[in-house]
Amino acid sequence: MQRRNFLQQSLLAGGALFTSATNVFGTSTIGNKDTAEKTFNLNYGFHDGMFKNHAGNDFIDQIKFAHSMGFRSIEDNGMMGRTAEQQKKIGDTLAKLGMNMGVFVITSDSWHWKTSLTTGKQEWIDKMEKDCKMAVEVAKRCNAKYMTVVPGNYERSLSLDFQTANVITALRKASDIFAPHGLVMVLEALSDNPDLFLRHSDQTAMICKAVNSPACKFLFDMYHMQRNEGNIINNLNATWDEIGYLQIGDNPGRNEPGTGEMNYQNIFKHIYNKGYKGVLGMEHGNAKQGKEGELALIKAYREADGFM
Repeated sequence: MQRRNFLQQSLLAGGALFTSATNVFGTSTIGNKDTAEKTFNLNYGFHDGMFKNHAGNDFIDQIKFAHSMGFRSIEDNGMMGRTAEQQKKIGDTLAKLGMNMGVFVITSDSWHWKTSLTTGKQEWIDKMEKDCKMAVEVAKRCNAKYMTVVPGNYERSLSLDFQTANVITALRKASDIFAPHGLVMVLEALSDNPDLFLRHSDQTAMICKAVNSPACKFLFDMYHMQRNEGNIINNLNATWDEIGYLQIGDNPGRNEPGTGEMNYQNIFKHIYNKGYKGVLGMEHGNAKQGKEGELALIKAYREADGFM
């Protein structure tokens, strides 16, 4: 089936859906080249499942659909759990479409979610190094540059400074694995629970500076930073030199822009004006279910990205 026909059939399925599609693109001419295929000002990267109601469960088909909607990147937290064949197929598809691969999470031994790198114990450093070496091979297959790293939970028996020193030591070892390949681990400060060691922008920027490697940068997830500290634009400015990657999610709810309290049009305009050329990962859910929810998500990004 030709891409244009696929797009028309997907968006014209039912009268209510037709109305939604009209609202998304500001025109009743579904599939018009100047609307449905227009790329965004910034480079947003969607996740597997985000467009499954239009494109089906196959991630490759979702990538092709998202490309037709103007998206030019993906990210895939679970990439390391895919087969080598799947990883390469995704990478080849992205290359053919001129799209980018965003982050995947280094996950195989789950040291991210345990009291791990803060302890300074060799067993955790060994697991981290094993995963980093595996991640290098995964990155080659799917054409990735960035991998998400979380240092784990607090070690309550140690002072904060000793824990910080242990994390810096471990991340220097990881950087030595990634740097020769031109790869970058991006440290994500999270808000999921109070046991997590890495939570704030100033803390993360300080650790990146201390590691002192181009292979160690800050993943500034705006959803988590809004929950932990707010003041998004000022903190983006303060940590800009250490930021390697950005992620999106409105708060509360962790869904697409416009569903919470954050003014993403202003934030996106600020990021654009600062000259950011990288991927902004859409690490959030769809506020509404089904095809209607997917169209609402596209419309939300069109509106938030409409700052020019």
